[in-house]
Amino acid sequence: MSRFDNKTALITGGASGIGAASVKRFFSEGANIVIADMDTVSGEKLVAELGEERVAFVKTNVSDWASVQAMVAFSVEKFGRIDVLFNNAGIDNYGLTPDLDVEQWRKVITIDLDSVFYGCKAVIPVMRENGGGAIINTASASGLAGDYGMTAYNAAKGGVVNYTRAVAVDHAKENIRVNAICPGPVATPIIAKAQQIPGLQEAWDAAVPMGRFAKADEIAAVVVFLASDDASYVTGSIMSVDGGLTAHTGQPNITNIIANAKEVNKM
Repeated sequence: MSRFDNKTALITGGASGIGAASVKRFFSEGANIVIADMDTVSGEKLVAELGEERVAFVKTNVSDWASVQAMVAFSVEKFGRIDVLFNNAGIDNYGLTPDLDVEQWRKVITIDLDSVFYGCKAVIPVMRENGGGAIINTASASGLAGDYGMTAYNAAKGGVVNYTRAVAVDHAKENIRVNAICPGPVATPIIAKAQQIPGLQEAWDAAVPMGRFAKADEIAAVVVFLASDDASYVTGSIMSVDGGLTAHTGQPNITNIIANAKEVNKM
């Protein structure tokens, strides 16, 4: 028997990147899945790939409360229950505070933070009726510390981190577990444009102790663990999935510098 047989997972931002990888992983472990996304073409393509019997797509604007309510109603009508909510949809943003348009700020906060509140608000009553459930929120390594030029994103993801803790405490006795993942750089479409900036890929790789970006499948594996009964005593956890990025203080790699200096002195 698979871990998610007869269970339903609702995944926002499920048409690409970490979301799509999670859709495929939950599907492989027996779940019924609702893919919620604005990208109808990619979402329906994924449904066609996996089959309509256990997978459905609903176009959803996660920044709109009415749209999120409709998403949850669709999921319950389609599969009768929601056991897992993966609040994954989000956008990034770059810009110093004086240069950041007010509307840009509001857009990032609404899509990256308000959407998590909307999802939890809509799904928790359904999970109560089911006797419990698991919610996983996508925060970020950028929610644990500050980055250069990413103020709105840092603020939103920091909000996701502490909101996750608060909701976990409020609903622990209802058998509703709430956890967050904090990825570092992941090879997904959302980051592809930034990777084209000369020198940025190399700098990113150098900053991550593992020396590379994560694969979306590696993040999905952690999401599925947190959603499963294998994590039955895990709630309020903020789990870094970042190749060691946030384990590092940011200081230079002194060992490498000394080793390189010795090589130079030998010449």
